[in-house]
Amino acid sequence: MAHIYLEGPLSIGEDNLFFPYSTVGVIPQDLKYRGERAETRIGNRNKIREFVTIHRGTEGGGLVTSIGDDNLLMAYVHVAHDVHVGNHTVLANAVTLGGHVTVGDWTVIGASTGVHQYCRVGRHAIIGGYSVVTQDVLPFSNTVSERGIKVFGANRTGLERRGFESAIIEKLQTALRLLTRSGLNTAQAMERIRAEISGCPEVDELLAFIGESQRGVIK
Repeated sequence: MAHIYLEGPLSIGEDNLFFPYSTVGVIPQDLKYRGERAETRIGNRNKIREFVTIHRGTEGGGLVTSIGDDNLLMAYVHVAHDVHVGNHTVLANAVTLGGHVTVGDWTVIGASTGVHQYCRVGRHAIIGGYSVVTQDVLPFSNTVSERGIKVFGANRTGLERRGFESAIIEKLQTALRLLTRSGLNTAQAMERIRAEISGCPEVDELLAFIGESQRGVIK
């Protein structure tokens, strides 16, 4: 498509589709690169989406960056120098592969995941989105970083700015405290909230939101 930047030495197979603003084969961001003749090799039937960056190899990594066949690189994926991506992989939006990374066939890497330089991702692995990968990922595995996300109470400042009365904010704070810090499971906490807090549409909305959840809620 329009507005693609390709720089050699670069070899590209058949039936690849490059979307606008992808950049392929440019010099690496490795400060050790001194202009040596390195190349990029891309196989067949790949889809390279918007703003993907693929950098050619370096002397320290074999002088080649390669991508195999039938891969989907979603928007903003970064493929650093001397990376080798196999076949039939899916690299979701904003995946970042550090230098010298190897990605096996049929791998799926979730959005915004970073893979540290020199790591290997085994074939048929799936990595959950927003993971930080600093060691090799086992083939055939389902791997994900710990999320570590927690609720710390009501959004008091935001609610005050939007004109919520202090009594409503305190009721929400109490409800969230019961959900997250009381030691009760979710169902028990919801019962306790219903028993202790009444006449507050915002708390009712909170409870309805939990009741309608299909994936569970963050506590």
